[in-house]
Amino acid sequence: MSDTERRRGKVGYLLLLPAVLWLGLFFVVPFYSLLATSLFDQSGSDFRGYEMDYAFGNYVDVLRDYWQPLVRSLLYGAIATAICLVLGYVLAYAIAFKAGRWKNLMLVLVIAPFFTSFLIRTLSWKLILSDDGFIVNVLQAVHLLGDDGRLLATPVAVVAGLTYNFLPFMVLPLFASIDKIDHRLIEASGDLYAHPVVGFFKVTWPLSLPGVVSGTLLTFIPAVGDYINAQLLGSTNQRVIGSVIESQFTDANNYPVAAALSMVLMALIVVMVLVYVRRAGTEELL
Repeated sequence: MSDTERRRGKVGYLLLLPAVLWLGLFFVVPFYSLLATSLFDQSGSDFRGYEMDYAFGNYVDVLRDYWQPLVRSLLYGAIATAICLVLGYVLAYAIAFKAGRWKNLMLVLVIAPFFTSFLIRTLSWKLILSDDGFIVNVLQAVHLLGDDGRLLATPVAVVAGLTYNFLPFMVLPLFASIDKIDHRLIEASGDLYAHPVVGFFKVTWPLSLPGVVSGTLLTFIPAVGDYINAQLLGSTNQRVIGSVIESQFTDANNYPVAAALSMVLMALIVVMVLVYVRRAGTEELL
């Protein structure tokens, strides 16, 4: 190996150093702290009163006591992700193939909600779905809701908020993937007498699969951990695991339980992501 190659190798390591330090300081250290906290005993009255005794029973306790909010979070996240996939795919396809000179404008409109605070956007849905709002009145008029029916403080409101807030995370990866598809391949499927539906599932869908996987991951992961939508649009019956973790950290000051719940949630999401990516056949995304 020449001196020039050695110098280039050293420069590469030096360029990686800031990223390694950043990850070590803001990921590895907090992760270790969270893991250690999850193994503290629960007898202390505050953070300084906890002692490390490798209490793996904390994980058993949190799964026994809080499995319902955990399952509810996964369910809400999965439903919102599925809805985002359907809506986002149609929108991304339309932008990529049908928008023409309006493509850039439509992409700006997709990300325009990010110009407003997440909290304000969610509070807006609280007004939209209110009991005396337009949507509820229309649904009551067509007898899809009873006279005393409501949308606010229901799972429908929570899923609607999640879908709205995380839809751009689905649309953008899908657009990036669909926009790269050679339209001549789609035309070729028609020339070979394939029905448009068959052509879609044989040509368009497989070629857009990297965008589908990326979009579903970018949507599902934050949707599962989100608790703002459940807190503002739901009720105590729609309590999710993020709300439990937040209350254990801030109100109950039970750091071991909160940390154990956080570790369980992260572990579940990592396992589900790995299985999903392997099943989708797109391991290169990781």
